[in-house]
This record gives sequence, structure tokens and C-alpha cells, in this order.
Amino acid sequence: MIKRLPDQPTRCEGVAANGFVSTVTVADDNSGSMYQQAKEALANIDKNLEKLGSHKSKILTAVVYVADIRQKPELNRAWDEWADRANPPMRACIGVQLEGKDLVEIIVTATT
Repeated sequence: MIKRLPDQPTRCEGVAANGFVSTVTVADDNSGSMYQQAKEALANIDKNLEKLGSHKSKILTAVVYVADIRQKPELNRAWDEWADRANPPMRACIGVQLEGKDLVEIIVTATT
């Protein structure tokens, strides 16, 4: 059975199936700095993982899209404060053009 976290009629914030979960998020308030947006997006990852029956210690992979790759040190600072050091996930950071004022979008895949 597939469990979805509905966000809008044509999108969802996360999905769980066959022992795996995947979620994507941005900051709710996109007026802040890269650091602030990253902290909020990571907090949203925690919330979505909990709703899906998982936890950041079970993250397998993370893909982080950043609007300005030169701001990656600020992302890294937020990530290092948040990440489970005992179970660090594989992570890729990719510079892309994001919608509106979003500076970071994060996608994770984890186990349940």
C-alpha cells in the first residue's frame, strides 16, 4: 500500500511504500537567508519523516537543490547542526534555479 502526505491536489509532501519513504520540502518562510531556509526545510524533513513512520537516522540519501551554490557553506552549517552524526546519509548538492525566493529544496529517501 502506498501512503501519501497530500500537499496540493497534484502534489504530495511525501510517500511511503514497501519499507521506504521519500519526502521533499522547502522552507515555509522563504524570506530568510540560506542558513535560515535550510534550518526550516530540515525541520520540515523531520516532521514529514515522522508522519511517514521514519526518522532522520534512517535517511539513505539526500539531494539538496540550492539556488546559489556559493551559499553552500551556510547550507553546510545548518546541515551539520541537524544531521545524525551516527548515521550520516549520502548527500548531493546541486545548483539550480528554484521558484520564487526559495534558496533550498531538499529531497530525502529513508527506510521505515
